[in-house]
Amino acid sequence: MNKMSRGSRWRTSALAILTAFLLLLGGGGLATATAETSQARDTAAKPTVVLVHGAWADAGGFAAVGTALHVAGYPVLEFANPLRSLSSDSAALDAYLQERTDGPVILVGHSYGGAVITDAALSDPDVKALVYIDAFVPDAGESLTDLLGRQGPVDPTQLFDVVANPGAPEGNVDLYLKDAVFPQVFANGLPRLTQAQLLASQRPLAAAALAEPSAEPAWKTLPSWYVLGTQDRIVSPDLQRFMAERAGAKVTTVDAGHLSMIARPDVVTSTILRADRATR
Repeated sequence: MNKMSRGSRWRTSALAILTAFLLLLGGGGLATATAETSQARDTAAKPTVVLVHGAWADAGGFAAVGTALHVAGYPVLEFANPLRSLSSDSAALDAYLQERTDGPVILVGHSYGGAVITDAALSDPDVKALVYIDAFVPDAGESLTDLLGRQGPVDPTQLFDVVANPGAPEGNVDLYLKDAVFPQVFANGLPRLTQAQLLASQRPLAAAALAEPSAEPAWKTLPSWYVLGTQDRIVSPDLQRFMAERAGAKVTTVDAGHLSMIARPDVVTSTILRADRATR
């Protein structure tokens, strides 16, 4: 009998090891490992979607959208917006993107969060698209107060409960939406239990954030999409359309109030997916 060559012995040994490994895994284990590898590869090819909530809210409002994106294979991060000032909140998002993301990013901003992503996006060259949800989209030098003034006079005493913020500069108080205002204005169109839960968990916005002017806006450089709630009573549909069209955003209207991502997470999710497909 001829002796086996070194290469033949190596192939035989490798085949034995592979066979033992497959027996150890079992058929189901191999299928699972293959599926997990495929899913990891597919997820790696997708951008990270960073969800940025607005004032009087937290990241929980994006729960249904985040779940749908996870199911679709997207990495999702929910930024805890400090709600202290436009410049510091944008700087916090900048730092978050630098440390928490790697590769392409889609920024999604709701309400005040829209102003934050507008100011922060240019700091990270990996950001490839902006998605606004019932959001403020300021131009350079423009404040939220300026934009809200386009809707007509606003009496803050009718809207806000004012709470002192110890340690903050004088006059920079925390603003909470009044109990009587929150359900009809901020959370209109949602079930009463949901309204009550959101009211109980609202996070305050520092008054300074309303008056601080925006920096150079990212929408002048990056493509943007906008979900416009036609029943919004915080940011009027007319103001939303003005800002969206000025930014050159692709607009999707939805029959919802200010919290479109809760009322119609399907529309918000599909808009984010369109932004991804369009910028690949």
